[in-house]
Amino acid sequence: MAFESLADFLAMGKHGPYVWTCYGLTFMVVFGLLWQARAERKRFMREQLAQMRRDARKNPAVSGESDDASEA
Repeated sequence: MAFESLADFLAMGKHGPYVWTCYGLTFMVVFGLLWQARAERKRFMREQLAQMRRDARKNPAVSGESDDASEA
């Protein structure tokens, strides 16, 4: 094994503070990006639903079917 004890592993040959700070910052950034992506997706879906409702109120006769299908 490369380290004699858990304390040696955490110290990382006196580079521990640098190493663990880098790991911590990396995990915080990744977590932040995941949180932001989820929030943006929720916002996008909410805006799309609102747009669909507005469009439905503007054109209540539109059912989503084209007139070409009835001619065939």
